[in-house]
Amino acid sequence: MILSKHFLRTFLNIPSFSSPNLASNVSEKLRCSSIAKPRKLVVAMGSINREVTHEFRFFRVFKDGTVEKFRWPPEKIPPSDDPITGVRSKDVTISTQPDISARVFLPQTPDPKTKLPVLFYVHGGGFSFESAFSPLIDRHVRTLAAGANAMAVSVEYRLAPEHPIPACYDDCWAALRWVGSHANGHGPEPWLNHRADFQRLFLAGDSAGGNICHTLAVRVGTAGLDNLKVVGAVMGHPYFGGNEDDEMWLYMCPTNEGLEDRRLKPAAEDLARIGCERVLVLVAEKDHLMGVGRAYYEELKKSGWKGTVEIVESEGEDHCFHVDNPTCESSVDLIKKIVSFINEQ
Repeated sequence: MILSKHFLRTFLNIPSFSSPNLASNVSEKLRCSSIAKPRKLVVAMGSINREVTHEFRFFRVFKDGTVEKFRWPPEKIPPSDDPITGVRSKDVTISTQPDISARVFLPQTPDPKTKLPVLFYVHGGGFSFESAFSPLIDRHVRTLAAGANAMAVSVEYRLAPEHPIPACYDDCWAALRWVGSHANGHGPEPWLNHRADFQRLFLAGDSAGGNICHTLAVRVGTAGLDNLKVVGAVMGHPYFGGNEDDEMWLYMCPTNEGLEDRRLKPAAEDLARIGCERVLVLVAEKDHLMGVGRAYYEELKKSGWKGTVEIVESEGEDHCFHVDNPTCESSVDLIKKIVSFINEQ
């Protein structure tokens, strides 16, 4: 499907994606940064002792251990078959212990037997909020699936701090392996069995999701994945260490190794063994994470990794603008760039 500006603006403004709370959610820019025992979680009130011991960008912690999230709970919408793009979606359970699920997207094609590339998408939200089932993420992944003519698997992973890091990394790795379990045509999800081209899989994630995609790519290069070929990875405004949110990530990961933790500060040896051929790094001029995103690009170039890396800087834009406001000119252009990256032969 050719992604024209008219198509995107028509598709992205259809009523099925509207929600009474979406406008207020979009008005606040998603900022990524990102917590081994479970912690108590409340939406607003509920702590017996109201003394605050930690105040972070997305949540605060009280003296009795209760956590109050500022953007909670996430709004969720059911899967749907979109009549405009022809993209269908369904929700699948990957695991019940731990609780991991995903939303799978299937675009309409002239030949129902055509094998399609697979986009494995990891949402952002500071490791602590958002959902694969939210209107924002559903719309974004559906747009990419339609434009790239690709299947998409959008992962619903466990969130911190109630599920301390590394739960998010482990869940996404388990979900990626679950996708690979369909390569023999006998997996639990028929769409993947019959329509997925497992030699053309792409990792993609924004913000915290970009960080998680990096760890997945390193793990693929280290441990490998049977019957799957990861061709490329899209790191959208990725979170890494070296900014004001480091202390929040360290709190969410009680087993951290400090500011030199490889998930926070990618090591050169990890970058050198990233398990894909191409990487696209996205940064935005006004994003507080622009510096760490550009540093990731530069470090990857000189790491000895044998693939090709490209960076795209969006002038005048802020963090995850293409997810928050997909109809603006810059977003339309950036989405077309991601689609071109996936479709590149």
